[in-house]
Formats: sequence, C-alpha cells, structure tokens
Amino acid sequence: MVSSRSGSCEGIRSLGNWKIGLLFSETGVTSIIEKSQLNGALLAIDQINENGGVLGHKIEPVRYDPGSVDQKYGELSEKLITEHKVKIIFGCYTSSSRKEVLPIIERRNALFFYPTLYEGFEYSSNVIYGGACPNQNSVPLGNYLMENYGKRLFFVGSDYIYPRESNRVMRNVVRQAGGEVLGEVYFDLEAKEIDFAAVTKEINRLKPDAIFSTVVGQSCIEFYKAYLAASGDGTTCPIASLTTNEGEIAAIGPEASAGHITAAPYFRSIESSANQKFLEAYAKKFGTTVDVTSGCETAYSQVHIFARALEETGEIDTDKLREALLGTSYDAPQGQIKIDPDNNHTYLQSRIAKVDAYGEFIIQSQVRRAIKPDPYLVFPTIYDLSFRSLDVAGGVRLDE
Repeated sequence: MVSSRSGSCEGIRSLGNWKIGLLFSETGVTSIIEKSQLNGALLAIDQINENGGVLGHKIEPVRYDPGSVDQKYGELSEKLITEHKVKIIFGCYTSSSRKEVLPIIERRNALFFYPTLYEGFEYSSNVIYGGACPNQNSVPLGNYLMENYGKRLFFVGSDYIYPRESNRVMRNVVRQAGGEVLGEVYFDLEAKEIDFAAVTKEINRLKPDAIFSTVVGQSCIEFYKAYLAASGDGTTCPIASLTTNEGEIAAIGPEASAGHITAAPYFRSIESSANQKFLEAYAKKFGTTVDVTSGCETAYSQVHIFARALEETGEIDTDKLREALLGTSYDAPQGQIKIDPDNNHTYLQSRIAKVDAYGEFIIQSQVRRAIKPDPYLVFPTIYDLSFRSLDVAGGVRLDE
C-alpha cells in the first residue's frame, strides 16, 4: 500500500506538485538502516517545501515499503513508474535490491538515486550513486587496519552480492600489502547470535589482528553481541566495518561495540556548523538523532541535489536532469561533495572512526578533501599509497 502520508495521486496531479518515489524498507531485516535513509529523504523534502518548493511547486513523495524483500523492490519500482507516473526514485540499501531495480529503471529511462555505499564495479547512466565505492572506504580502512593493528585479518559477512564483492576487494588490498586473510565465512541475513558461536570460536583460536565485517542489518547486531559473549575485545582485535553505523551501534550497546571501527564519509559526531544544523533539524522532526547514519545523510543530500537540478531544468526529464546533475557540488553535512561527470558516482569525504565507551563514534583519521570516486579501482596502487597517511593525503580537490 502507498503510505497515507504520500497523499492521493489525484491530489498530487491537481496541485501540480513534483512526484518522486521513495523505496525504503520500514519493516524487515534491513529496516534499521533504511528507516534512517527514509527519514533523511523526508527531512530534505520538508525543508525544500517549507522554502516554497521548486519553482513554486512542492515535492510530493509516493512511498512504498518493500519489507526488505529483494523482489519487492523491483515490483514496486515498476509500480511507481507505471501506475504513479514517477520518473525519479530514491531507495534501496542492499546491492541485491538495487540489482532488482536497475533493469526496470533502465528500461523505463527513469532516474534512480542510490544513497548507499556499495561494492563498486557498476555504472548506469540512469543511476546517481551517492554512497562510497571501494577506493573511498575499503582501501583506506584496509590500510588503516594493517598499519595500526596488523596484517592478519578474518572476514565475516552476510551472504549476498555486496559482502562477497567487498571482501574480494579487501582481499586484494590485504594481499598487495603482504597481509593474509585467515578465514572467510558468510551468514544468512536473518542469522541470530547463536549462529555466530562457531565463527567467534574460530576467531579466538586463530587470533587475527582484526576482523573485517560485512554483516548487515539485524544480523550485524547479533554478530557483535556474539563476539562479546565469546570474550572478543574490540580494544585488541576490533571488528572493522564499512556498514556498521550509529543506529546499529545504539542497538548493539556500548559494552559490545566499544573499540570497534567503521569507515564512512559521515559520522554523527562530525563537528561542523553544517552538521549541527542538520542534526538540529532532524531532532526537531523525529525527536532524536540516535538513528542518524551515513546512509541517512546521503539520502538527505541527494534529495537536495535533485531539487537544485530540477530548479535548473524546470521539468522532470531524465536526460535533462542527468545533464544538470553531473558536476553539481553541494555543501553536505559531511562536507562538500560533487557528482562526478565521469561516472555518476560522488566525490565523498573519507573518515575512519572508533566507538568509545559511551557508544559514540570518535573520528580517528580523515582525508582533507573529498575523494574522486574510482568505482572500478582503475588505480588501486595509487590509492593504496595515498592512504598511508589519511590526514594528509589521498584527497582530490573538487575542482580538479
């Protein structure tokens, strides 16, 4: 069902509003992340509409809940386009759900904003990729771990496209640095704490220097709790992730999350006026900032970037909007970002943070400028070298 908060299609049409689709799961195993992305998009829509909309017309969301079921994302994207005449869709968290939407978006020549980090090695002229790709998160995290903890890593992931491909990239980073992957194990998205008992026992036996986790959703929470139960210590052998965010850390709890590490473009703890304004607006609308995540910030920023392009084109036309979007910069809560005209991905900040005893991410290292996306890792050796010292190298000026 379309959320009642989206309004009727007749009302949207008669008011002359700009219709967009929101395709985020509010139920199911990935809802803990996708609800924060939905909230980020809704906040941006509210801000735009409160300022008069775009060219005097409000943005009106048509909203569906796929329930964290991959097939539903494809079915509902088709429904948004054919029944609701929506040509712009924001949505998806997992790569498997994105893969369901992609052929429909391309066949219908719609425009899809994907606000999530992913494994890279993809390009579509119908997608604006807003999350980090491997050179912006996997490479710096791998180098950070090997420089600060050691070169013996153990991989634990959820069993779908993103974790397997992300581990492939990380394995290459580790091997290029002379490191070793001691083990690689995958689990169902609905895995419980007890399901991780055997792998935590194996980790204790092998004693790696760090664990690289691509476990996502509710099972991520279960894994961290299982690691603590097995006497896993984040201060000596941390779980390092690209996906574990503030919302999940809140659910995991400080005791089980302290010392563990995440690499992302954005953390709620960033001290800047832009982030402070974002958090204040979010708290005013939703009553808390506990679930603000990098994916939430990306969805928020992508809606604002879309609105700017729409103001320039004056119409929802995929080809015209794409032309207006490519090369566009935006002062996001994470810092300045830009859509790369070379590949539809986004120049992003790169940060590595560690969870403190109170369950808050404390930034340990960051680049000085947004990094040009390299989704196909065309220059892996260059990036390996440039991230040796994250606070002084590895960034690319937005005007380069």
